[in-house]
Amino acid sequence: MRKIILSILGIVIIIASFFIARSIINSKTRPKAKVEKVVKTVFAEQVKNGVVPIVVPANGNLVAKRRVELFSEVQGVFKKGNKYFKAGETYRKGETIINIDAAEYYASVQSSKSDLYNLITSIMPDLRLDYPEVYPKWQAYLTSFDLDKSTPEFPEMTTEKEKFFISGRGILTSYYNVKNQEQRLSKYKIYAPFSGVLTEALVTEGTLVRSGQKLGEFINTDVYELEVSVSKTYSDLLKVNEQVELVNLERTKTYNGKVARINGSIDQASQTIKAFIDVSDKDLREGMYLEASLNAKEETDAIEIDRSLLLENNQIFVVRDSLLDLIDVKPVYFSDRQVVLKDIPDGTTIITRPVVGAYAGMLVKVYGEDPANNKKS
Repeated sequence: MRKIILSILGIVIIIASFFIARSIINSKTRPKAKVEKVVKTVFAEQVKNGVVPIVVPANGNLVAKRRVELFSEVQGVFKKGNKYFKAGETYRKGETIINIDAAEYYASVQSSKSDLYNLITSIMPDLRLDYPEVYPKWQAYLTSFDLDKSTPEFPEMTTEKEKFFISGRGILTSYYNVKNQEQRLSKYKIYAPFSGVLTEALVTEGTLVRSGQKLGEFINTDVYELEVSVSKTYSDLLKVNEQVELVNLERTKTYNGKVARINGSIDQASQTIKAFIDVSDKDLREGMYLEASLNAKEETDAIEIDRSLLLENNQIFVVRDSLLDLIDVKPVYFSDRQVVLKDIPDGTTIITRPVVGAYAGMLVKVYGEDPANNKKS
């Protein structure tokens, strides 16, 4: 009997425990999750249309505006001068850059000059007897004739008889032969046409120089020229003498240049036009890379924004009543980083920095605005 009672009591306790546990489980309530509204803070500003200058970027390497390639027109041994013929050597205007040994040829020229002098001397008695009226000027010519100096110009022959007489004795032929030799003798020395620096030297002292051989290169360091290629769109907008701002590759120094000339033809392959900019500065060197900013034109009633803000289909984000919206715009010029837009009404609040995951209807808060004002609006 005792065992039956204990069995019944155990069953009752198990059933009671089951119901108690169930009631406890049912009495537990789960709190509902709160859905918070995410309000992103954005950077924005109101549009104020105005005049936007269109600045066309261009770049290139500097080249000396005045440069001379030195070639020899005669043959001989290169002689040592006052300065070493080395790259980097500076010369003043009129200073001898190249001196080729001309001793042998100089003797030949002197011989020809002596023959000319003797020819003129031989006709003087005949001139005195047959043409006394022209004798004084030829006597004066002989007096001024100096073998150590350049042959003086012949006196003007006023009559045909005088011309025939002088020409018939072979004096004119001898004179022009001497002038030709003197001209060639002058090519044994090359003088600096302007003050500058030697940038290339291809021979040294003692070298046998041949006719037509390139000897070096000489440049003027006062003015450099920058050749840039500009899109044909702005070919009619560029102007000669327009001021241009130039900057070096490291962007540590700026220079002021001026458009010197503009090519009249367009490159068929690239559809660009070449413009040449003059720039002067003591720190500039030939071959230096510079970037130029050319003021091509001005757009009225326009604004300039970052290119990353312009979406596909020419749209941008604006803020209306704390919500993002899309509007259509008209881009008129693209640069590397900026874009010029038109057809945006004044007072429109546009996004000035990209927003990750932005979409039309997104709830936003403009940075710097009072939240109370946002709520009121």
